[in-house]
Amino acid sequence: MTTDPLPVRNVIAHPAGGRARDRLGRPMHDLRISVMDRCNFRCPYCMPKETFHDRYRFLRATERLGFEEIVRIARSGIALGVRKVRLTGGEPLLRADLSDLVAELSILEGIEDLALTTNGVLLAQHAAELKGNGLHRVTVSLDTLDPDVFSAMSGGFGGVEQVLEGIAAALDAGLNPVKVNVVVRRGVNDHTVLPLLERFRGTPVIVRLIEYMDVGNRNAWQPHEVVPSAELLAAIRERWPVSARPGDYRGEVAERYRYDDGAGEIGFISSVSAPFCGACSRARLSSEGVLYTCLFATAGTDLRAPLRAGATDDELLDLLRGAWASRDDRYSERRSELRQHQTLHKIEMHYIGG
Repeated sequence: MTTDPLPVRNVIAHPAGGRARDRLGRPMHDLRISVMDRCNFRCPYCMPKETFHDRYRFLRATERLGFEEIVRIARSGIALGVRKVRLTGGEPLLRADLSDLVAELSILEGIEDLALTTNGVLLAQHAAELKGNGLHRVTVSLDTLDPDVFSAMSGGFGGVEQVLEGIAAALDAGLNPVKVNVVVRRGVNDHTVLPLLERFRGTPVIVRLIEYMDVGNRNAWQPHEVVPSAELLAAIRERWPVSARPGDYRGEVAERYRYDDGAGEIGFISSVSAPFCGACSRARLSSEGVLYTCLFATAGTDLRAPLRAGATDDELLDLLRGAWASRDDRYSERRSELRQHQTLHKIEMHYIGG
């Protein structure tokens, strides 16, 4: 079986200078860079093992962007207003010599936040080196502390203790703040949310509860499986008083709360019940060099081909600006309407990162 990339859009370059804005006036502020399409987990909501089995053809090494190509794209993004860069996967720590890429990105003038999202299993081995090479912080995916539920949600790979060791190593290395992302799915792990919050209360770890989303085309998502953030917040408040706190910048996707007793912070990402498309400022680059302007995109802009054909920095900048200027994505706000189209073919999350 082969990979099935989405259609590539033809984009007209827009050579005007200054920060990029899309059709709705949204700036390009965040760039998420997938460095690896493979993963060592098989989470049902992202890479179900029924599809991503031993015969599935992932990208060859030569099909993925090289570090020099990634840095060139990041530099162009910075010129257009990008200030936050996050490395994702698949599982980014499967990419050989990733710390070398971190070192190259960390010295680019204009990047204010350089982060990594990982499932945490390999983090203990790499945390100190990543920090030493300039990584600012990490986000770790951990959907539950219950070993049986964890196994079901990871496809039988990895273990809770390995992830906790990775989180501890990240804290020791100073990769702060460490965030833990929890995808909450009704009837699967919703009963384990409060124990997980209890585990991280009183620590520097910020837990973020994410509504189960219809990413990609293969996770058999159903609306009744979503646990709305308001429902989770009500359950939390029955246990611990919490108060809302303001975000740090426009486009921040998490609704943030502090424990009233000072035991830390939690966040909610509510793409289903409270879409935040109107302030979304994220661009996503796949590991083979296709730029997507939405997590639920159905087409992208190929940057690898022009890069390898000898595009200049100015030409690359114009391509990025044109892709962003053409953007009018509002999938989460239009979910009910768009899901009626059975031919809708969205990018898979393992390919583009969360």
